[in-house]
Amino acid sequence: MNPSYDEIRLVLGDQLNAAHSWYKTKDTKVLYVIAELKQEQEYVTHHIQKVQAFFLAMEKFASALKEAGHHVLYLTLDDTEKYADLPDMVNQLIDQYLPKQFCYQQPDEYRLSEQLKNMTINCDKSCVDTEHFYLRHDELSKYFKKDTGHRLEAFYRKLRSQFNVLMDEGEPEGGKWNYDSSNRNKLKKDDLKAVPSPLLFSNDVSDINKRIQRHKIKTMGTGGDTLLWPVTRTQTRELLNFFCKYCLPKFGEFQDAMTAKLPDKQWSLYHSRISFALNSKIVSPAQVVNHAIEAYRQNSSTISIEQIEGFVRQILGWREFVRGIYWLNMPDYKTKNALEASRPLPDFYWTGKTKMNCLSNAISQSLEYAYAHHIQRLMVTGNFALLIGADPDQVDLWYLGIYIDAIEWVEMPNTRGMSQFADGGIVGSKAYASSGNYIQKMTDYCSDCHYDVKQKTSNDSCPFNSLYWHFMTQHQEKFGNNPRNAMVYKNWDKRSDMEKQEVLERAEWVLHNLDAL
Repeated sequence: MNPSYDEIRLVLGDQLNAAHSWYKTKDTKVLYVIAELKQEQEYVTHHIQKVQAFFLAMEKFASALKEAGHHVLYLTLDDTEKYADLPDMVNQLIDQYLPKQFCYQQPDEYRLSEQLKNMTINCDKSCVDTEHFYLRHDELSKYFKKDTGHRLEAFYRKLRSQFNVLMDEGEPEGGKWNYDSSNRNKLKKDDLKAVPSPLLFSNDVSDINKRIQRHKIKTMGTGGDTLLWPVTRTQTRELLNFFCKYCLPKFGEFQDAMTAKLPDKQWSLYHSRISFALNSKIVSPAQVVNHAIEAYRQNSSTISIEQIEGFVRQILGWREFVRGIYWLNMPDYKTKNALEASRPLPDFYWTGKTKMNCLSNAISQSLEYAYAHHIQRLMVTGNFALLIGADPDQVDLWYLGIYIDAIEWVEMPNTRGMSQFADGGIVGSKAYASSGNYIQKMTDYCSDCHYDVKQKTSNDSCPFNSLYWHFMTQHQEKFGNNPRNAMVYKNWDKRSDMEKQEVLERAEWVLHNLDAL
């Protein structure tokens, strides 16, 4: 006979927050349910390491709850294959355990939020906050409005003040709110020698791989029987300590830099790689920020204000910002396509096989590690997709699937908004389009590329160059009145009609031969 429980509490795969108030008391009449569900593997094709990481982190979290004395039901794909979907599973568990109450934490994805909110069950239902972010879910409407352009800087300053982060008697520590202008350095030859090798883990995922194969879960990318990403609080603390000691002193300075001159063992440069642990809620943003600031306080001779501010801005600023954009604009945000882009993504986005060195490096790294840093995503893969007019639906699905930290609430405003300008300016005041000049400025990719970054119209000219001018002229009516674009169009107007025609003809050839690049 099955035991009965007064309450069933559902824990989703990205809700692995051991500090949640749910766990402060042990109640033998409460059953926690954590489940691997096929519906979560099939709404997009995920990177194999992403599936491995979530499944293993969920298993480890369930084990930790059990060791702490809680009653936990962990269901693998083998256990859940009989359920049609999440609501079916919940209803059958309610019939089995006869609880008076079913409770869940507010999902961070609109899709799951609607599924759980609209679910009909045979007991009382309630929803609680995840207790993870700086701002509670019910506070977001105080900071954001639907279909309204919002800018990070104002929001970031407000949160810095509200939570007293890097503040000195009401003023920003160091005298400035933002040190971004100091954090745009390229890695030079001498700088490469100091880049640390990333801290990697060796988590056994062989059983998980067997389940993935047994249930015919379609994945992308590469992954073996060991996983290098942190999946527990202990591993996350180790990685955070490593970042603060070896990476934070140079993080801000080189956070936008890209290089092909380092061996694979140094692929993450000075980045923390803490995003999977953050987005699965193994660690909270406040914990990460406070830990990094404490390292800055204790090591101010090696960690400057520019480095710590740049890191804090990504977490307290950008991460909280895109979450607000997402929730106040869904579900309409998912269908926005302000530039009416419709071209399919080229095949090389799934293989990395292209003669364009920047794209080959960024995509190949993404396929191998389920990771690329923010500038690789924005100004290489995202920039190219923007310039060719790629369908934002396809862009969303690619980014959502390939990166280990990609969950829709954080992915979509970054891609459909920041990267593709499909939201028409809700996230950013301009399209983040650039020619090959930006890539040459921030990387060493161009020196070994098949294409010539200095050329615009020749057969071996960098595709970014002609595509950039094609994109800007195609959308001049939309972008022409933006003061930030004034110099761009002024420079274009100075060119002869023949030169303009040659550039645009080269762009048209590129657009019709994308898979041959």
